[in-house]
Amino acid sequence: MTRTSRLSRRERLSRVFAGEAADRTPVLDGWIACVEHICALAGVSSEAYWADPTGVSIRAYDALGMDGLIGIFVPRTQDDFRCVDASSYAHARTELSLEEAVAQVDAMPSPEQIEARFDFDARYKEFRASLEDMQRQCGEMLWVPAQWGAGAAASWYGQFGYENYFGLFGLYPDRARKLLEVGGANGRCHSRLIARAVQEGIYPHAVLLGEDICTQRGPMVSPRFLERYYAPELRRGLQPLLDIGCKPVWHCDGDVRPLLDMLLDCGVQGLQGFQPECGMTIDYVATRRTRAGKPLLVFGPLAVTTELPVCTPGEIRAKVRRAIEVCRGNANLVLFTSNTINPDVPLANIRAMVEAVQA
Repeated sequence: MTRTSRLSRRERLSRVFAGEAADRTPVLDGWIACVEHICALAGVSSEAYWADPTGVSIRAYDALGMDGLIGIFVPRTQDDFRCVDASSYAHARTELSLEEAVAQVDAMPSPEQIEARFDFDARYKEFRASLEDMQRQCGEMLWVPAQWGAGAAASWYGQFGYENYFGLFGLYPDRARKLLEVGGANGRCHSRLIARAVQEGIYPHAVLLGEDICTQRGPMVSPRFLERYYAPELRRGLQPLLDIGCKPVWHCDGDVRPLLDMLLDCGVQGLQGFQPECGMTIDYVATRRTRAGKPLLVFGPLAVTTELPVCTPGEIRAKVRRAIEVCRGNANLVLFTSNTINPDVPLANIRAMVEAVQA
């Protein structure tokens, strides 16, 4: 098949995931956090959306011409556009003392116990059924859901709150190490599920994973500490994916540059989620290589902070075309956004993003 031959959506993504040429740059989405935009794309009322948010969203993305979906974003309530609220967002847990947080860590099972108790067959049955059901609903679009729990985990602030999280890492390094080891055990179990699904042909050969461990100014935790205790867990956690040829694509939050060498050495083979205001530009990312010296798989690079909300449709098309040029011969590009597309992004800019690769 020649480069100009028309590919199916699945074929287009699969080729780029494999580092091969496609007929055009593929596009991923699933993160439009604006019910009005989804309704406009699908041609339905808001009442119809809330009666079936997943089904209507799939219709909208299909109409937009997406090649694949990384998820289906559904706001938490009809009065908001977020997927979190005051009761679910990671915040300071004033009712939980640091001493109680330490006790909770001490009560956690060991990594060995976690892996020994993991019921792979039962969990895989559920995982496979979910993948197959969503792929049926997506039709020609490829269902490639992000797997945030795979690999390892360092972002325990979601469970303990930020204050206790930093207290644990700053004052109780032995407990912090246990958290990283527990996160690694859970991550390895999750990666095994994905690996089996890839082997059985129901999950593609690339997976979006990672976690928010950086701010606009750099890592939340000392890179030296992460390199010593987190990197070994992440390396082991990614190995089941690497063994079967599935590329881990890391979600990059904030200024992740101080951790990039570590992440790539652990086996990360792609990057997503760049914030150009933090120095994570497509020009910089395209120069990086895997630990084997191969080009990265890039999901990006349109920023939902400094580009999509404020640029004109013409400027968005120009940015897409430039990203394609920058990545040509340097990285394997799948067009995507840095994060959720909020209501401040004009629908015309979303359309322009897709039209730029379809022209």
